[in-house]
Amino acid sequence: MSDGTATTAADLDIRLEKHRVELTGYCYRMLGSSFEAEDAVQDTMVRAWRSYEKFEGRSSLRSWLYRIATNVCLDMLTAGNKRARPMDLSESTPLAQAALSPRPDNTWLEPMPDNRVLPTTDDPAEAAVAKESVRLAFMAALQQLPAKQRAVLILREVLAWRASEVAELLDTSVASVNSALQRARATLAERDDKAARAAVSDPLDADQQKLLDRYVAAFEGYDMTALTALLHEDAVMTMPPFDLWLTGHDDITGFMTTLGSACEGSRLIPVQVNGLPGFAQYKPDPERGGYAPWAVQVLEISDGRLTGFHFFLDTKRWFPLFGLPLHLEAEPGQVQEGA
Repeated sequence: MSDGTATTAADLDIRLEKHRVELTGYCYRMLGSSFEAEDAVQDTMVRAWRSYEKFEGRSSLRSWLYRIATNVCLDMLTAGNKRARPMDLSESTPLAQAALSPRPDNTWLEPMPDNRVLPTTDDPAEAAVAKESVRLAFMAALQQLPAKQRAVLILREVLAWRASEVAELLDTSVASVNSALQRARATLAERDDKAARAAVSDPLDADQQKLLDRYVAAFEGYDMTALTALLHEDAVMTMPPFDLWLTGHDDITGFMTTLGSACEGSRLIPVQVNGLPGFAQYKPDPERGGYAPWAVQVLEISDGRLTGFHFFLDTKRWFPLFGLPLHLEAEPGQVQEGA
């Protein structure tokens, strides 16, 4: 390869990489899976590289990449799998009947670090829309839509494409795009999801930050009285890959002091996840000392209280995705629970 060709190849790599984060966000909304989204974007980049000579600039590079990514996602969705949260699949379980029954990984809507799907922008309104569109409740609602309606809704409502642009991307008519958008909106409007109305400002306002500070103190101190004061009476707790979910502060705190009692003495490290505040939870490691990874927590806030907290437990997958260590040492002089 000549120097000129090598430079062109390097330039193309740079041009493609500029779109990786926004394409990952698009594929994540389409697929509901962190890892499938990254696989879809990698496939998109490979296809774009291989067929770039055929790309004659009839559209922008960005539009062309979205066309490829859409086709990749639609191909991946042909199996019809709709990822979900535990409360989308069953009724809540009373604490007295609680049992930890896992389901396969491809059942669940997966968490995603903000920095992998939310491009930087100087427009606060644009940033707010982007964050709201990756929140778990909205992502779960998207999963209820047929694949092409999902694509239309994301492109029109989240990415603010014109109907004519979406029609060109999907090789269909503007009338068809508008009809699909109308049906998608109607489906979403039918869902009465309290978490979808969770109000989390960006950045967090002073009251929300105080609430999180109190949550950390209550959780790390395993103070159930303090935790109860922070929870809505109908707050929800989920723990994928287990299909169990609990509602109400009595059952939640009751679980934490019984089946979940090994979490006492945990440490929480802040993370930005799905446009919401969250924490990486490490619990005491009786074998090695220090702390072992246990969950990525995603918190939902409304009216000054926690409406939901979701524990994603597959730490071997999630902690590397978030760039988190797989072990924390105890701080000097610290006495651990159970030590």
